[in-house]
Amino acid sequence: MVNKWVVASVFLLGMCLIRLHVSVNAEESMPENVSISVLNAGNPFGVLEFLHWDYPWSNYKYAQKDDIRRAVRLMKEAGIGWVRMDFLWEDIEPRHGEFQFVKYDFLVNLLAENGIQVLGLLDYCAPWANAQNQWNYPPRENQLFVDYALTVIARYKDQVKYWEVWNEPDSNIYWAAQDGLKSYCALLKGVYAAAKKIDPDCKILNGGLANGIASVNQLYDNGAKDCFDILNIHIFESPLDAVAIKRVLAYPKLAYKIMRRNGDTAKKIWVTEIGCPGMMLGIETKNWWIGGNPSEEQQAEWAREVFSKLIKQEAIEKVFWAFFRDCKGHWNNGTDYFGLVRWDFSKKPAFFSYKRCVENWRASKLKK
Repeated sequence: MVNKWVVASVFLLGMCLIRLHVSVNAEESMPENVSISVLNAGNPFGVLEFLHWDYPWSNYKYAQKDDIRRAVRLMKEAGIGWVRMDFLWEDIEPRHGEFQFVKYDFLVNLLAENGIQVLGLLDYCAPWANAQNQWNYPPRENQLFVDYALTVIARYKDQVKYWEVWNEPDSNIYWAAQDGLKSYCALLKGVYAAAKKIDPDCKILNGGLANGIASVNQLYDNGAKDCFDILNIHIFESPLDAVAIKRVLAYPKLAYKIMRRNGDTAKKIWVTEIGCPGMMLGIETKNWWIGGNPSEEQQAEWAREVFSKLIKQEAIEKVFWAFFRDCKGHWNNGTDYFGLVRWDFSKKPAFFSYKRCVENWRASKLKK
């Protein structure tokens, strides 16, 4: 006799697959988009991509909407569930009190239509908001940043539920006034309290930490425990180093020990940046910051190793490859070749490694 719960489960799975098929192949309406997002909610595979980059200093990476659509189609093909993307303060509020959302409305809606979740990165400083007139200094008043963040969260609260406050605040590249995260934690506290009033269901991530365990300790030492919902770290190692994967796997475990010591083990860890260059034969450029530039084949193997092992750690919930598409002369070193696809959108071996990891993860879920 067939168990009635098995029958019910098969029926529900069938209905989900039907809805997914309709949303992909027919004119998409909001219910179909929501259904894809629900199906993707547990997907641990993400990427960092600079979809907002239409500036001269980025060689106008995404100046054309067709290029953005092309990138998103490829993301969907790879099985990517999450995109970490900036909601750049100086874009959105170029002058105090004047807000512009056309660019970001398009990006958020396009990703939603393709069932891809957004981790919204609230950064950096609008130059008018600090005395240095610089993007990588904190604002002269935290409330200026809080007001911008709340305006963004309020606008997208029905589509974006996960927000990261600044990027790598422990790096003097992105937060020039380093003070052991003290001033950053004050900013984080302000955003967290205000965000929960605007959208109690939203989740706040600390800015991805660049400098390892010392920064995790500083986050807690500065009293930020109750001001983020998910611990956010960045991990970079060279696949040319024989013990690189051991160090990658050790870092989250050490971070979790700090969380345990602070009574904070109910939270998950997201790795919102991990990656390496993938260089095609014949291309010459300076080494990336860790050392020699890996080949495209070595990058592909690193992607396979990273995703097949990291997502199995109990404390880790999401892992984001940095980044999806190569850049063109932005860093002028191997960092320009971090992409899973090349500048011309052709697929690297790493694209297929990533996609296979997604397929293997999905197959493992079906077996359970």
